[in-house]
Amino acid sequence: MNRKIISLAFLACFTITGQAAVSDKPNLIVIMADDLGYADVGFNGCKDIPTPNIDKIANNGIKFTNGYVTYSVCSPSRAGFMTGRYPQRFGYERNVQYKPDDPNMGLPLDQETIASCLGKVGYKSMVIGKWHLGAHPSLHPLKRGFDEFYGHLGGGHRYMPKELTIKDSYKAKGEAESYRTWILRNNDPVKPTKYLTDEFSDEAVSFVKRHKNDNFFLFLSYNAPHTPLQATEKYLSRFAHIKDRKRKIYAAMVSAVDDGVGRLLETLEELKLADNTLVFFLSDNGGPEKSNASDNGVLRGGKGDAWEGGYRVPFAVQWKGKLTPGVYDNPVSSLDIFATISALAGSPTSPNHPLDGVNLVPYLTGKKSDVPHEAIYLRKFDNNKYAVRSGDYKLLIPFKSAKPQLYNLDADIGEEKNIAAQHPKKLQRLEDLRAKWNTELVDPRFLGLIHLPKWQERIKKKKQAVHDQFAAMDKDANGRVTEAEWLKWSKVSAKKKNEPYNESSQKNNFSGHDVDGDGVMTREELQASMKI
Repeated sequence: MNRKIISLAFLACFTITGQAAVSDKPNLIVIMADDLGYADVGFNGCKDIPTPNIDKIANNGIKFTNGYVTYSVCSPSRAGFMTGRYPQRFGYERNVQYKPDDPNMGLPLDQETIASCLGKVGYKSMVIGKWHLGAHPSLHPLKRGFDEFYGHLGGGHRYMPKELTIKDSYKAKGEAESYRTWILRNNDPVKPTKYLTDEFSDEAVSFVKRHKNDNFFLFLSYNAPHTPLQATEKYLSRFAHIKDRKRKIYAAMVSAVDDGVGRLLETLEELKLADNTLVFFLSDNGGPEKSNASDNGVLRGGKGDAWEGGYRVPFAVQWKGKLTPGVYDNPVSSLDIFATISALAGSPTSPNHPLDGVNLVPYLTGKKSDVPHEAIYLRKFDNNKYAVRSGDYKLLIPFKSAKPQLYNLDADIGEEKNIAAQHPKKLQRLEDLRAKWNTELVDPRFLGLIHLPKWQERIKKKKQAVHDQFAAMDKDANGRVTEAEWLKWSKVSAKKKNEPYNESSQKNNFSGHDVDGDGVMTREELQASMKI
């Protein structure tokens, strides 16, 4: 892989340890989108959705081509960012259920947050938008180190004010009702009057203006473009060129986020704060392409997967005047945000819970020429999925009984060619890293959304549908389906449904379900590819 490292003469205000003098502590803004596709920002090549303001962060700073989050679904990913630690270390491997009466359903109280860490050295902090780290009062942002909160406690929200009909967030029963709650300003319910994304952008601008003379940390945690797909005509009117209705609404939602990012960046410039503020932009996980019409581009898979499309995300940072604009190709992680600002601010971290991230600044300035991470890890406990990336190579275990696979991401970014048989030593090295890391982890500490009766019933139906489909294709009952069998079945199925049949498309479908790429598909592979 081409390792383009950005170099510059770094600031004289930094000591040998890399910590800033008190008067020069930088501000931190983290802008996190929700379920944004890898290829849905201009700096990653998007053509149909302009994102000029988000792109400014990459153009004025560093674009990470290999930026990862700690998990491929929302809540554990955010727990990893918030603590600077792999969430699997403290049993956070599931999307939490919305349970205001359960103090264990969320981010464990013994884990320090980035806000509580920065608060020790005088930072004012606020989270705006999506929390999704527990709905019990003891897990509220103001109990986790934040000074201010304006947002919702659950995993998503409806965007139109007229649809927010539940005043008390703690009386909402379950995830669906949590989407309809009023917004909390600190502990008080407030009825929004604007499209929710615009409300959150307004609050972000207000926070920066109010704290222009303080060291501050702002976590602008948009719930867009997570479903439900909703947008106002102001944003929809920009996308007459997009004919697919779903994609059009999604594009409008992304555009609303981009407008908010632009207003926030303009505020930093107006207040002359841009040169002393790190601004990170990223998504919490890969796009769920079928669900919200997002696009992960050349990456295989999407939200929930151990493929690159699940947890490799749009990722950029600017620190004007301190970081020379450019591109950084070595793998980095959302874990690094906590470690970077902690080092720059000189804030103490818990010796009992060491950070998994690193201070990125020495790598981005050329002071360090090695790689930030020996490996980037992923474990999905309930699905028995693992991934380990080290250098250009990635080990993948897509389901429990699967043989470990190996991909060279530099040569095969789409993870199409399993090269495990050709490189047994490389595979074994990555397997040794995985096994060692796995010994440091614990089992999940709470049940997730997937364990709710409604979800279990849905999973049961999907399993039965997969069983029936596989049996219909596997006429000789040998437990293996070839491409020819797949094509024959799909042609008959299309005729029964009076739908058009495209052989080329069906070959691609088969390839996607043939998880190990050996030319035949097993029932386990079909289930895994269907995310069961």
